[in-house]
Amino acid sequence: MKPNPGFELVLPYLRPIEALILDETVSEIMVNGGPRVFVERAGRLEAIPDSGLTEAALNAAIRNIARRLGDDVSEAKPILDSRLPDGSRVAAVIRPCSVDGITLTIRKFAAQHFTMNDLLDAGTVTAQAAALLQQHVERRSNILISGGTGTGKTTLLNVLANFIPDDDRVVLIEDTAEIRFRKPNLVRFEARREQNGIPAVTIRDLLKATLRHRPDRIIVGEIRGGEAFDLLQALNTGHSGTISTIHANSAAQALQRFTSCVLQSGIELPYRAIKSHIADSIQLLVHIERHHGRRYVSEMLAIEGYSADADKYELARLFVRNQSPGKED
Repeated sequence: MKPNPGFELVLPYLRPIEALILDETVSEIMVNGGPRVFVERAGRLEAIPDSGLTEAALNAAIRNIARRLGDDVSEAKPILDSRLPDGSRVAAVIRPCSVDGITLTIRKFAAQHFTMNDLLDAGTVTAQAAALLQQHVERRSNILISGGTGTGKTTLLNVLANFIPDDDRVVLIEDTAEIRFRKPNLVRFEARREQNGIPAVTIRDLLKATLRHRPDRIIVGEIRGGEAFDLLQALNTGHSGTISTIHANSAAQALQRFTSCVLQSGIELPYRAIKSHIADSIQLLVHIERHHGRRYVSEMLAIEGYSADADKYELARLFVRNQSPGKED
């Protein structure tokens, strides 16, 4: 099997698990201190017995990989978070911060371009949910996709972005470039963390710069912090049709998380004023879940307003799916 060009940077140092790295059915490899290795296949975790990877070999591998990627890992800097040329992520934590030995996680970049038909075939969306999602993208609703780790938020965002008309100018902002939709007038910005004395460029910095580049639509890969406030500001200045994701375990928690992210911006606004601001700016909340390896859109809520007196969002449930694919709805 011909190695992915990105993997050629790490394979020389990780020969004992080379087969796992090259296995196209494996989406993520997790090494817990040498011989203890787990992988994710089709959304399910499985243990790999007798990986043959020793702590000493792993230690050498991490240091060499860091150098090849233009990074550094040491006692003074025990955390590595880098990206391979193809978009795959390499993350590691070494001793003493990783108590039971070096922890290494390789998250492979999914090169496949999924379509809405693929999600329908997989049971991720129903025909009803797919039609609603397409309508909201085409009518320029501001959409927030929520879900836990590994639920497919980015995949769903990628699919929805394909419904954006080709004559719209789209600016895509990401912490790490991994979204791969195609549009004729697409501009892609990627944040940069501080490294070797070079200052960081944050999502907030890029959002502010975006407004100078005449976007029709702004896509933010994931909301994690104070950039939530800058996004709200952009939405209130006529930039509709935005799509973004946020980490949350329920639709209700997603709104709480978004509010907390706005507060991280340091803006001095009353809590209820922030909630009102959110209700005015976001029209659709889509929650996606994963159960037993299967991912599916479980709920879609229209945000119709916010009652300051009752401290409550006015929500309309457009779609609900209480059971995972493969069971009766």
